[in-house]
Amino acid sequence: MYTAGFVGCSGGVVAQGKVAAASVAAVSSAVGVFARTQDRRVQVQSRGRRRAVCMMADVEELKKDVGYKSVDDYVTSGMVVGLGTGSTAYFAVERLGQKLKSGELKDIVAIPTSIRTKEQAESLDIPLVTLDTHPVLDVAIDGADEVDDDLNLVKGRGGALLREKMVEVQAKKFIVIVDDSKLVPGLGVSGAMPVEVTPFCYEHTLKRLKDAPSLAGCDAKLRMDGEKPYVTDNDNYIVDLYFEKPIADANKAAEEMINMVGVVEHGLFLDMTTAVLIAGKNGVEMKTK
Repeated sequence: MYTAGFVGCSGGVVAQGKVAAASVAAVSSAVGVFARTQDRRVQVQSRGRRRAVCMMADVEELKKDVGYKSVDDYVTSGMVVGLGTGSTAYFAVERLGQKLKSGELKDIVAIPTSIRTKEQAESLDIPLVTLDTHPVLDVAIDGADEVDDDLNLVKGRGGALLREKMVEVQAKKFIVIVDDSKLVPGLGVSGAMPVEVTPFCYEHTLKRLKDAPSLAGCDAKLRMDGEKPYVTDNDNYIVDLYFEKPIADANKAAEEMINMVGVVEHGLFLDMTTAVLIAGKNGVEMKTK
């Protein structure tokens, strides 16, 4: 008589005989089905990961294209240039460094809008100055978190809104560089609208922001860095405002926030933009007012 043993997890024989043989066959069949199912799942997951990686690579390429083009089109020798902060502005800084190193651009000085941009510029040997010595800029180049149809912006999700606005408001031209995912029908709809506030009594300021008539319906949250409040380059905190609908009157909201004691600056950049360079699947498009 044919005898088969069914081996358990411990390696011992737990059954013998025809019943065991049937069990082995059933288990083998089930294992085969499971293996094929798992293989299909792994293949699907692998394809999903490849698609995600490709999408990320595509977005980075768009950012690079628009960052490089902003410098190629708007920066000439002898200029004072404002250097923005963020993943798209990074490529503009990179391009400026390349063109200075090659000698294509000369006599450039730049003003960074954050510590990390300053460090990147220094690594590329870009000469740096401040608003104290160069209060008027020829051009500033930066990204944005949101761009509406009137070229008004939400900026500051990277935490550099105060320095960005201080520098960019002093520029003769302010060039905004984004990919097409940043275009919105109204400000405040795609994520946080940041407000930089003093650490002193920040809960009081947060409550006042939440209760402001021009910001009605917003949810106000202190930005955290792990278990501690996020601290800006200026040693301040950030309150992020979230809206279910676009901000009804951005100008009124901007005025109410900036006049609120405890608020240092807000992330609404209104009537500042000269042109927006928008990278999409069909290349780079420019929008002006």
